[in-house]
Amino acid sequence: MKSKTKKLADQRLARIEGQVRAVRRLVEEDQYCVNVVRQVQAARSALSSLETLIIEDHVDTCVEKALAKGSVSERREKVTELV
Repeated sequence: MKSKTKKLADQRLARIEGQVRAVRRLVEEDQYCVNVVRQVQAARSALSSLETLIIEDHVDTCVEKALAKGSVSERREKVTELV
């Protein structure tokens, strides 16, 4: 993983961690259900964004390397991982 991706991932994980703590707090405080759901949706969206970031980095590094220099089986493995 590229260092820039690691830094961005860490920032997003910190945000996600805060969102999950907020969900827990809302549940503990017996807050309005819709507010809890909205916070869950925000955390899910942030996780999806993190997933996209990591997959893009994987394509730019591991997959690209396998396609350029890897064996046929290595290429197939990388493509199968993405699917």
